[in-house]
Amino acid sequence: MDWHAASNTIVVLTARDELSLGWLCDDAAAAGLTFVRFHEPDLGGALTAAAFEPAAHRMVSHLPLALSQRREVKKMLGFSRKLRET
Repeated sequence: MDWHAASNTIVVLTARDELSLGWLCDDAAAAGLTFVRFHEPDLGGALTAAAFEPAAHRMVSHLPLALSQRREVKKMLGFSRKLRET
């Protein structure tokens, strides 16, 4: 299934640290889920991100939204809530 045709949605979440993100990827692999790890060459090949298929939603549902503590993101989220209410 083509992601763009099926959902065209990306949700950015935050893992506590590289080790937690690695464990999450290991769990996804063990569950047979499709995912991609991203390693940052400028940081010595550190694991900095991962993309998971939608079927992994239960596995990542405990993670907080990335940047959710930043003021501009909260403002943007409030704006989108107002749009949904109208």
